[in-house]
Amino acid sequence: MAQENTSTGTPAPHPVPHALHAGHAAPPVPPAEPTPSTWGRIDDEGTVYVVTAEGERAVGIWQAGSPDEGLVHYARRFDDLRTEVELLETRLISGAGDPKHALSSATQIRDGLAEAAVVGDLAALAARLEYVIGHAEKALASAKAEREEARAAAVARKQALAEEAEKIAADSTQWKAAGDRLRAILDEWKTVKGVDRKTDDELWKRFSKAREAFNRRRGSHFAELDKQRASAKQRKEELIAEAEAISESEDWGETAGRYKDLMTEWKAAGRAPKDSDEALWQRFRAAQDKFFARRSAVFSERDAEFGANAARKEELLVEAEKIDPAANLEAAKSALRRIQEQWDEIGKVPRERIRELDGRLKAVQDAVKSAEDSRWRKTDPEAQARAAQFRERVEQFESQAAKARAAGDERRAKKADEQAAQWREWLQAAEAAVADR
Repeated sequence: MAQENTSTGTPAPHPVPHALHAGHAAPPVPPAEPTPSTWGRIDDEGTVYVVTAEGERAVGIWQAGSPDEGLVHYARRFDDLRTEVELLETRLISGAGDPKHALSSATQIRDGLAEAAVVGDLAALAARLEYVIGHAEKALASAKAEREEARAAAVARKQALAEEAEKIAADSTQWKAAGDRLRAILDEWKTVKGVDRKTDDELWKRFSKAREAFNRRRGSHFAELDKQRASAKQRKEELIAEAEAISESEDWGETAGRYKDLMTEWKAAGRAPKDSDEALWQRFRAAQDKFFARRSAVFSERDAEFGANAARKEELLVEAEKIDPAANLEAAKSALRRIQEQWDEIGKVPRERIRELDGRLKAVQDAVKSAEDSRWRKTDPEAQARAAQFRERVEQFESQAAKARAAGDERRAKKADEQAAQWREWLQAAEAAVADR
């Protein structure tokens, strides 16, 4: 039975165990729907509360029916979470589930419990989640150890195959047996999985280099025995196998470059026997055509999309180039911002149109910025203050001249008039500077 919470009169949730390990039995989580009032309540205003170890927490509002119906609704939500956790646990323990996915899902659910809009034994569910997380972490560690062990074995096997291939390339003169063995090594090589890319590439280069060295020595031997064309046929069949293998690739740039290299290698292989050379070429060409036809279709679709984007941007430019910052700067800035947002949403255009379209938009941006800069200069507070200071001095000297003249002191009046004239000249220069900005 849950201990009663004295502050609310409702049972307090079960405490979370201090530590849980995957080897322990899973903590039970009671279903909430049969007795939802055990884990929460709904007050007179319809606020739904769940009881936690820290006290009550509001999880939502219920006004669609009776309080009992509301508690059942939120309890079912809790039971849905509980069922999801139990399913994660079942799949994890049975081995049918991915430990990494189980860990991620359980962690996400656990981290969201503090804000979950449910009514139920959250503490017990948290404990169950800790159990699932611990089990998943242990499974991940075990899987990692198994992968590392398998990787070491795979690396060792490919190293042995590469060394055998290098020995064959250096010493063997049993051309057929050695060639068969190299093909068998290649077949086995394809079945060895789990090697990291860098190591695999290094070992593959050693094996590929050894196989090519063997083929060169065998080609030289067969040239002396007038069997060069048979060697050329084998080499072309290898090139065809690779060409057909990469014909479904979507790495357009790298694969197109590899086809170019394959064509160079094809030409270097020489002519095969007449009864097979044309058929070999048709197979090789068909693999190339298949890839390049797919690439052309993708590029055509992309170009059509980019062309449509360019047309939409041209429509925006027509609107942008009608903006008149001199008439209404704020309206011009607002219109430009809206156009820039639409411009960014449209996306890419053909490469050859980028400079043209961006240049036209930049011209509009520059015009609006220039108008904004000009307005700022004309309202420069320092320049305005300087002109006001000059105006004040003019008024002071004009007042002095008027007082002196009223007192009959013409000499002082004349001197004040001269000073007022000097400051008036400076005032006019300051006002002209502000107007010209």
